[in-house]
Amino acid sequence: MSSEDTLQRISALVGRDPHGAAALTLYALINTLAFPKSGCLFKLDKLRDLSAEERQLAYGLMEMMAQDRVGDDGWQAAKQELDELVRRG
Repeated sequence: MSSEDTLQRISALVGRDPHGAAALTLYALINTLAFPKSGCLFKLDKLRDLSAEERQLAYGLMEMMAQDRVGDDGWQAAKQELDELVRRG
C-alpha cells in the first residue's frame, strides 16, 4: 500500500466515524509521529483496539515515519483534512 493510499484510507475511515475508537487511535498516531524529538511516543497496546485492516493503516504510518515522510506535502494535506474531520465530527 502506498503512502498516499494509506493517508486516503485513514481520511475515509475518519470521515465515516470521526469520534470512533479506530479513527481517534489513528489520529493520535498521526499526531504523535509529528513529534520525533519526543520519541514519537505512542502506546503500542492501543493497536489491540484496531482491526487487522486498521492495524495495516497504522503500520503504513509507521513506515512513512521510517522513510522520513512525516511532514511532507502529502502528510500535511492529510493532517489538515483529518484535523477538520475530527473538529467537525
